[in-house]
Formats: sequence, structure tokens, C-alpha cells
Amino acid sequence: MFPVRYLRVFLLFLRLSLAAEMEYRLNFLLGLLSSALTLLGALFGLVLLYQGGYRPGGWAWEEALLVLAAFTLLQGLGSTLLAPNLNKIVEHVQQGTLDFVLLKPLDSQFWLSLRVFSPWGLGDFLLGLGLLLYAGVRLGLGTGDYALFGLYLLLGTLMLYSLWFLLATTSVWFVKIYNVTEVLRGLLEAGRFPVSSYPALYRVFFTFVVPVAFLTTVPAEAALRGETPLFALFLTLFLLLARGFFLLALRSYTSASS
Repeated sequence: MFPVRYLRVFLLFLRLSLAAEMEYRLNFLLGLLSSALTLLGALFGLVLLYQGGYRPGGWAWEEALLVLAAFTLLQGLGSTLLAPNLNKIVEHVQQGTLDFVLLKPLDSQFWLSLRVFSPWGLGDFLLGLGLLLYAGVRLGLGTGDYALFGLYLLLGTLMLYSLWFLLATTSVWFVKIYNVTEVLRGLLEAGRFPVSSYPALYRVFFTFVVPVAFLTTVPAEAALRGETPLFALFLTLFLLLARGFFLLALRSYTSASS
């Protein structure tokens, strides 16, 4: 009954968010146009990179499109769920409304992570899905390959959530951390290209410091070459770290009424 209760609450959050957002339907078309222009810019960058038969990191053109598809899908999921919720944690701490969250008969992390759903990120998701299907057809991917891609993309989303939530939680001690999350989003732009196409030092940084490789390159590699078991270890560590850090932060939190 416990998981069912939280599922019902999440569906209620989803319905309320859609009801509120549908009052501004033109925003979806504008968001779709913006997403399309962004994707065209990324494709243009890839075209320049692959001029003259150059294969960065040994990745073929269609394989690089698979990485870009993973990035675009992840960006859509981030704009739909992560950014609308996690960016508000700082506001809750600043304005003292975190007190009301902590008093609710729900897990606070659940409420802070899934309270808002923004459909305006679906443009990126749809474009990423189209790019995935195009690249998959060119590469001859099968149903199992698409399933592995989807599984590792989901795991990558959870890893990105953990990292983002961890940074947002630091607002309990350092209130003005908007710039930190923006730096994170800027670093994630490196995920548009296969990580192996970067110099060795950058590959280490984007694998073990800011795990961009696990977010976009690994799902593509899973679809092309099979499973990558190291992913599960890193994901587990990030999830446990985010949860533990949040509980530690709550112990240090001073409510607005105290």
C-alpha cells in the first residue's frame, strides 16, 4: 500500500500541474521551436566535427547521433521534472516554505522532487526520440538494443537527479547557489558529443568528477555494444550520497519560525 499511496500522490501532482500549465498552451509551441533550433545548432556542430572523414574517438556519424539523441532526451526529462522542482529548493529555504514541506505526511524528498511537472520540456523529448529512431534505423538496432538504451538513459536520469539534488541541498548552508546549478547545466553540454572524443584529461573529468559520460555516452554504448555493469555501482553511490546528504542537511536546517 505504501508505494501505491505515493503513486496516487504523484498522479495527483501530475494532474494539477497539467491543469495549471494548459492555460498557456502557446508556450509549448514556443518551447518546441526553441528545442528544434537548439538541436539544429548541435547537429551543425557535429557536421563541422565530422568534416573530412574525421571520426572523433572512433565514433561513426550515426553513433554520434545516438549520443546526441540521449542528450536531447535527457534535456527534455530535465526540463520536464528536474529543473521545475529542484531549482525551487533554494526558494523554499530562502522563503521559509520548507517548513511546510517538512510538516506534510509525505517523504520530504519525494515532495521536493516530484511536486511540479512542466510539459514544455516535451519538445526536447519528442525531438530526441525522433533522432534516436533515425540513428537506430541507420545503425540497424533491434528491440533489445532500444531497451538497453532506454534502461541506461533512465539510470542516467537518476544519476543526474542525484547530483542536482545534492547541489540544491547545499542551500541549507549556502543560500545563494543558483550559479552552482547553472555551472552544472553548462558542464552537461559536453554530453552532446561522445566522451571518448575529448582529450584524456577531459575524459577523466567528465567520467569521475562530473559524470557526463554516464548520462549520454553510456546509453549509446549500451545500445551499440551491450551492458556496462560499472554504471550500477556509480548510480547506487550517487543515490545513497544524495539521500544521506539530504538527511544531514535537515539536521542542520533552522526553520523560519525558530
